[in-house]
Amino acid sequence: MKKLLLTILSVALLTGCSVKEQKKEISFWTLQMGDFAPYIQEIITKYESDHSDIKIKWVDVPFSEGEKRTLAAVMTDCPPDLINLNPDFSAILAQKGTLEEIPADKLGEFNPEVIKALQYNGKIYSVPWYATSAITIYNKNLLNKAGIKNTPKTYNDLADISKTIKNKTGVYSFLPTITENDTMVKILNKYGISEPTEYNSATSIGVFNLFKNLYQNNLIPPETITMTHREALEQYMAGKIVLYQGGANFLNMIKENAPKIYEQTDVTEQLKGTVGQNDFSVMNFVIPIRAKYKDEALDFCLFLTNEENQLKLAKLTNIIATNNNALKDKFYNDYSDLTSKARSISAKQINHITPQLKQKQNQKEINLTVNTAVQKILLNEETTEKVLNKISELFE
Repeated sequence: MKKLLLTILSVALLTGCSVKEQKKEISFWTLQMGDFAPYIQEIITKYESDHSDIKIKWVDVPFSEGEKRTLAAVMTDCPPDLINLNPDFSAILAQKGTLEEIPADKLGEFNPEVIKALQYNGKIYSVPWYATSAITIYNKNLLNKAGIKNTPKTYNDLADISKTIKNKTGVYSFLPTITENDTMVKILNKYGISEPTEYNSATSIGVFNLFKNLYQNNLIPPETITMTHREALEQYMAGKIVLYQGGANFLNMIKENAPKIYEQTDVTEQLKGTVGQNDFSVMNFVIPIRAKYKDEALDFCLFLTNEENQLKLAKLTNIIATNNNALKDKFYNDYSDLTSKARSISAKQINHITPQLKQKQNQKEINLTVNTAVQKILLNEETTEKVLNKISELFE
């Protein structure tokens, strides 16, 4: 309790609520965007020059402290006016009744799939800023050596060719990091399984058995049950796996650390399930219901996320814009080199992202339970049905 009170006090000092203002001071928080300070300062300066009665106070919060500081801030009478968060935590705050609802007619310029994904109980409490969507990075030389002419589109496709790849190349088709964070939960969502009570369904059992059969037949690495996506990337750069699922930003790491593998690399869409949607992540802005300048905060937010400013940020990073006009720009429709091709594929994927997995308040517990189940099933400690029945009963 003492730590929470100290955090609330520090938040109050950051927001500057006690300072007498000559202008309307909009307190604006971002998450670990310090490397892009010139970009953000330029936007702030332009906005302030067009709004002489507004002063923007920017605070960049370390990513690891974002949720803690935000939770403390919304408990005060003077929270920041605009806060950068992820949708999962935003939904928790919306559930607590601490966020201002965003009028739908203010969000017409944004990708409708992203807006739909951000809805909570049919209402919108956040404005999307930027997104990411993993692609499939693959070694075209190894696929050719295996005699595979078409890249796999689904996990089932990949499972079907894994034996051929192993027999003809001596390497594994891929290393699915299915015990890392919510990886397996997201894969299940691609097969229409979104509730823990559905984990013992025939479809879910089929998905778990797909990976179990690959593991038991040595068609995916033994490290599958422990390795992270970074370690899987190292396996790709070492030429030990054919496909790697990750962000377009990893292409630069491959180019720098494994130039010969990079020369053999191509990209395509991420692997799908039977539903056909893509995974994606998005960062958004929220306005606390107790914020002092809610209308002004929304106006600044819409300026920050407009077509021009989103494109500027995209060109500084590997993020995907969420503004529809920005997504139509040639920057996202360029296949002239590998990086631009990856970016263009990733951008188009956010047109097909529903149904999105909705994070639950006990999501970390669900993830941990599922990841433990994956290990038991792959190691054949218990039957798939028995393990999944236990999960479904646990979360009834």
